[in-house]
Amino acid sequence: MRTLLVTGAAGFIGSNFVRMLVKRREPVKLIAFDKLTYAGNLANISDLLGDQVVFVKGDICDPAAVQKAVEDHGVTEIAHFAAESHVDRSILGSGPFVQTNVVGTQVLLDIAKAKNIEKFLYVSTDEVYGTLPEDQPDVKFTEETPIQPNSPYSASKAGGDCLVRSYFHTFHMPLLTTRCSNNYGPYHFPEKLIPLFVTNLMEDKQVPLYGDGKNVRDWLYVEDHCDAIWTVLNKGKFGEAYNVGGNNEMTNRQITEIVLREMNKPWDKYVKYVQDRPGHDRRYAIDAGKIKRELGWEPKYRFDQAIKTTIQWYRDNEHWWRAIKSGEYLKYHEAQYGRNTGF
Repeated sequence: MRTLLVTGAAGFIGSNFVRMLVKRREPVKLIAFDKLTYAGNLANISDLLGDQVVFVKGDICDPAAVQKAVEDHGVTEIAHFAAESHVDRSILGSGPFVQTNVVGTQVLLDIAKAKNIEKFLYVSTDEVYGTLPEDQPDVKFTEETPIQPNSPYSASKAGGDCLVRSYFHTFHMPLLTTRCSNNYGPYHFPEKLIPLFVTNLMEDKQVPLYGDGKNVRDWLYVEDHCDAIWTVLNKGKFGEAYNVGGNNEMTNRQITEIVLREMNKPWDKYVKYVQDRPGHDRRYAIDAGKIKRELGWEPKYRFDQAIKTTIQWYRDNEHWWRAIKSGEYLKYHEAQYGRNTGF
């Protein structure tokens, strides 16, 4: 049986990936490897642990821990999700981003090379491409778009991207890369836009909208993203990168309007404009034509349906996010948005 090491398996996308494979009864053993930092939550996958899913607590920056997990469980493939992933936090301090996203990726690549891992997939982001012009709506990121990151977070992910590329060309390793647009869905740590807004509104608190609210993102339901990753892992050509998008370009203001409407909250009372993020990219848009042409993948979920499912999940799992929105989270929230923002 295939044995897949899933780094960051207790995080947002990683846990959804594990859940999807178990739900589908895919014939693969999953080694869920996670450091359980602030955004890693064992509750995301605890109900799945057993013969098919084995949890290993460990740091991808620790070569001994990674090597032990690979050797103890006979790992044949690696899907690398683990990352520091919030742009705002990278602006407050970039050190952990460089350490995890660059050094951690290098550690995994070295062990994959030493242990002759059969496949290694690196989960990257469209943010490595930088920003797109607002006045050219037909221009989108392709896999040939130059990598031009504009935040400490995206620079650290681009560093991992470049390492993967270099190990493929230098050592001829079986490496794959995916670059996705903004994800949303269940188990999303409530510092990102959609889960932050939904949970704040459930607490009858305001939501912080950056700048003029006109920054554009392409929104991808997390299960679609996980399906794309599994497709690339099974069908992708080594050495290639594949863009993954949801075909849902919207401004942050439009997203805010949709969430408010779904939750029956008025704009004037619940939206508070806050100072824009430094260096905030204005527009992202994914051209996912390559993965459709070559691997036959395209998103299945429409935004208007999946956002309802997402909001309902947070309503049904209030215990999950309330346990998170305390302690360290509150300290971060105050540092990011200040004391007097209606929270």
